[in-house]
Amino acid sequence: MAVIPKRTKYRRLHRLSYEGVTRGNKEVHFGEYGLQALEGAWITQQQIEAARVAMTRYMKRGGKVWINIFPHLSLTKIPLETRMGKGKGQPEKWVAVVKKGKVMFEVGGVSEEVAREALRLAMHKLPIKCKFVKKESGDDRE
Repeated sequence: MAVIPKRTKYRRLHRLSYEGVTRGNKEVHFGEYGLQALEGAWITQQQIEAARVAMTRYMKRGGKVWINIFPHLSLTKIPLETRMGKGKGQPEKWVAVVKKGKVMFEVGGVSEEVAREALRLAMHKLPIKCKFVKKESGDDRE
């Protein structure tokens, strides 16, 4: 299943940087547990899909999975042995720009042990270091 933007006409963007800390989405919002990035990287659509399949397969279709990243950025490539000019190449793959601290995946409706193992399996499909995070309890804020 290809996860790409619906409208891709004239989408030949500059390469976006993944250095620095994310501006938003640092806490778990939808589920009870999440997978947080400890470094920045470009995550391809194949890696996102592989992580999703690993989580849902381990949870045996129980619980719910939220994916908080989407591959908006197209990486282009010009064919080999092509002369200079003729514009920027065709989109080769689509990537999501993930910065340090972003919660990429969230899981809810399952026990902590199941969620921890499912997110551990998803972590192995990704090219970056991640950590397991829990939802902050909102009753201590007054």
